[in-house]
Amino acid sequence: MRIFAIGDLHLPGGDKKPMDVFGPHWENHFERISTDWRARVSDQDVVLIPGDISWAMQLDKALEDLRRIGTLPGRKLILRGNHDYWWSSLTQLRSNLPENMHAVQNDAYDAGDVVFCGTRGWTLPQTGGAAADGPAGSQDEKIFRREVMRLEMSLQAARRLAGERPVFAMMHYPPLLPEYARGGTEFTRLLTQYGVSRCVYGHLHGASVQRGFSGLYDGVQYDLVSCDALHFALKDVSL
Repeated sequence: MRIFAIGDLHLPGGDKKPMDVFGPHWENHFERISTDWRARVSDQDVVLIPGDISWAMQLDKALEDLRRIGTLPGRKLILRGNHDYWWSSLTQLRSNLPENMHAVQNDAYDAGDVVFCGTRGWTLPQTGGAAADGPAGSQDEKIFRREVMRLEMSLQAARRLAGERPVFAMMHYPPLLPEYARGGTEFTRLLTQYGVSRCVYGHLHGASVQRGFSGLYDGVQYDLVSCDALHFALKDVSL
């Protein structure tokens, strides 16, 4: 079993929403991703998709995009991103997913050799303690604290399942940025505490890709896998 990752597919959600408005490099982006995917992934492999999957607003509109992904090889594990407004009821979502796709939400998935877990994450607080978009105690701060709690719930579930096997984590928002490199974040501390081998994340696009961290930090390998950061080709994140 090999493990691949690619995030931020931004499929149209039933409407004509071409992504090349964000630059010519986005033209026919999913066709290019699909070609690479079919060439490299087998049905025994796992593909991690950490959020921003479809622009749809309701699940019925997102299902067409999810089924397109479902036709591609491998087991797909999806995570909610900040633009996945169609993702509401987890029970309803899971009951409508293609057979080879599983939604991860604050819990864990046992894939045999590896156990996977994850949560969406949120904007990191400023280094002075306040949330990046507002003062301490703001709505962003509350969401951030909730996501820290959800990550720990997911890690606890994964560790119970995994025993001595490796644990991989998915997040949508970056768990680490350059200004936190000296002390880490609450997300990175949890990922290290629970012995996570690898964490993939997305969310960053365009010039922001330069702020993404890919590498080893405090015992965990981090990978930025938003599709434009990967030049629209899957990243092999196998151990």
